[in-house]
Amino acid sequence: MAWDYDKPFTLNFTASDEHIDGLNHVNNAVYATWCEQSAWKHSEQLGLNVRDYQTLGFAMAIRRSEYDYLQAAYKDDDITLATWLLKGKGRQSMERHFQCIRNSDQTTVLRAQWTLVCIDIKTGRPKRMPKEFIEIYGKAFIVNIPHLGDC
Repeated sequence: MAWDYDKPFTLNFTASDEHIDGLNHVNNAVYATWCEQSAWKHSEQLGLNVRDYQTLGFAMAIRRSEYDYLQAAYKDDDITLATWLLKGKGRQSMERHFQCIRNSDQTTVLRAQWTLVCIDIKTGRPKRMPKEFIEIYGKAFIVNIPHLGDC
């Protein structure tokens, strides 16, 4: 597949009746749900789950999200969703990028990006990432970012 970055974490989805809206394509909100599921699965695969967040008292929360809906996906389309982590600005943030490809024709149907900020779970205020986050997420950061294809 023509991924925007090397070494993606991927999940596969199939668009079913529950994902289709009145325009007969996958509803925009479904992509946001798929991105969230992919992000959690990737985080768990790296070694941090919601229980770890609760134990540490810190979490990565979405500060900003941006979705670019490039093409429609339809019922029964098989979709592969990829995600990557990029270093953010400062010691509190990181970015997560997404790309959805329709498997039948290798068309990118969505690109998305989140800015994540580390928060203290009790106060909800931004905090520096704990060493566990830096060690685990830091290993997954994309270091060399190739030129992106056309958006």
